[in-house]
Amino acid sequence: MKFRPLHDRVVVKRIDAEDKTAGGILIPDSAKEKPSQGEIIAVGPGSRDESGKLIPIDLKVGDRVLFGKWSGTEVKLDGEELLIMKESDIMGVLTDVPAAKKKAA
Repeated sequence: MKFRPLHDRVVVKRIDAEDKTAGGILIPDSAKEKPSQGEIIAVGPGSRDESGKLIPIDLKVGDRVLFGKWSGTEVKLDGEELLIMKESDIMGVLTDVPAAKKKAA
């Protein structure tokens, strides 16, 4: 199923947190927090100002982003858990992400 967000909304796929601590201790699934990092998989066209002019979104598909713990609305599309959120819920884009981390995601 294809999904296209409207206005200034984006669809984010969470990137799983590490299974180990820095000291090498395994973290069970029940103790893990939901990650606040994700990858943009779809973007809307943008919002409109008072005059009706389109203001495009600064994000693009493939961007790796940070968002708030309670941001967005969780949905399940084609068996995959995704988040739909407004562009304003995103705190920033991660740049210079090492290739090894991108492949793991």
